[in-house]
Amino acid sequence: MQDTPDIADRRDAVCVIGAGASGLTTVKNLREHGFAVDCYERETSVGGAWNWRHDRSPVYANTHLISSRPLTEFPDFPMPDSWPDFPHHSQVLSYLERYAKHFGLGEHIWFGTEVVSAEPVGDGRWDVTTRSTGGGSSRVQRYAAVVVANGHNWAPAKPEIDGAEDFRGQVIHSAQYKDPAQLRNRKVLVIGAGNTGCDIAVEAAQQATTVWHSTRRGYWYAPKYVLGRPADQVNDRLLKWRLPLRLRQWLYRRTLALTTGDLTRYGLPAPDHRPYESHPIVNSQLAYYLGHGRIKPVPDVTRFVGGQVELADGRRVDADLVITATGYTPRFDFLAPELIDAGDDGRPDLHLHAFARKHPTLAVVGLLQPDSGVLPLAHWQAVAVARWLRLRRQDPARAAAVQQKESARPLQSWSRRQVVPSRRHWFEVDHIAYLKAVEELLHEMEPRA
Repeated sequence: MQDTPDIADRRDAVCVIGAGASGLTTVKNLREHGFAVDCYERETSVGGAWNWRHDRSPVYANTHLISSRPLTEFPDFPMPDSWPDFPHHSQVLSYLERYAKHFGLGEHIWFGTEVVSAEPVGDGRWDVTTRSTGGGSSRVQRYAAVVVANGHNWAPAKPEIDGAEDFRGQVIHSAQYKDPAQLRNRKVLVIGAGNTGCDIAVEAAQQATTVWHSTRRGYWYAPKYVLGRPADQVNDRLLKWRLPLRLRQWLYRRTLALTTGDLTRYGLPAPDHRPYESHPIVNSQLAYYLGHGRIKPVPDVTRFVGGQVELADGRRVDADLVITATGYTPRFDFLAPELIDAGDDGRPDLHLHAFARKHPTLAVVGLLQPDSGVLPLAHWQAVAVARWLRLRRQDPARAAAVQQKESARPLQSWSRRQVVPSRRHWFEVDHIAYLKAVEELLHEMEPRA
């Protein structure tokens, strides 16, 4: 490694990219483990995806959590008991703002600054190039480590549909949907069976004249409440009881039979997988509006034909607004793909969805799709990253031994064994199994007498 006069050496400091929920907990835990931290955030305030003021935020007016409050809050900073089971997005933003203020994180964040590139320069160190989002020259600083927390719900995955350029209606991604007024008195086609697609279809049922909901495959649609409690809390209890997967799947089917019932009778396709093999769809109102005829299930879209949309079964619908709720693609434009072992499809290969396999001082926090809230998992990821970097600095030999042992950990010990093969399920984890794997890593890194 050569010293370069134009590069400011931050020595043992760590660079954190992003000041959303994952970035904030990363800064907080690194500071608690004795590290100097520079966090770069391209927006002008904290909150990431939950800050509706940000251009890249996917939230819309009626966005609420789909995971309940106790399974979403940070373990060391509870949400108020007076809040509802499923807080509104404005409450989540206020929670993150108070978290940042409580732990004094603002002084470590450079707002309005984006990371252009992060490049390894030997001995585990990184040259990070930044520039102001308002323009101006770039700046290069050298760091001991880089932790990426830029989120994975900001780059829309837009489907390519033949004939879209000639369609006389309006086509938008769900990221562009912000207010129910956009749906009022429209003929709306919603594409996508994920939680966002179902939520928007329900909103359209209350505002639009006609609503079609296009789904490519069948899913399991769970209610938000079971036995008077949020459904994820009931699932959490079953996981803690360590019930066998097959028994939990049977209980899941029985629960749906007693609540939402068989939705195929309304025209939805039957699931092509077992429960817990896909990200949970949680929506108590979808069945209601299907039953009242306000939402019409239709198959996949094949092409646009003039002013109409053609479906896989040959039918055509006269939609004048098409909303593609087709998810997001994780993007790390500031990293060369090989640094995170990203394949041709862009999927990174990270140990515990967090640690770069070939670069011990590069980590990603928050790249998860759990069956609960992501914040508690991001917290413990950040703790693990901080302790790993501290161990590597204080006891390199032991750190190497831990890394060798961890590299032999089987994938199924922390990732779902069977999931639907799609981009949406790349980072699926059962939160209990995942936290157990992180706990075992933390135990390996505990100080020894």
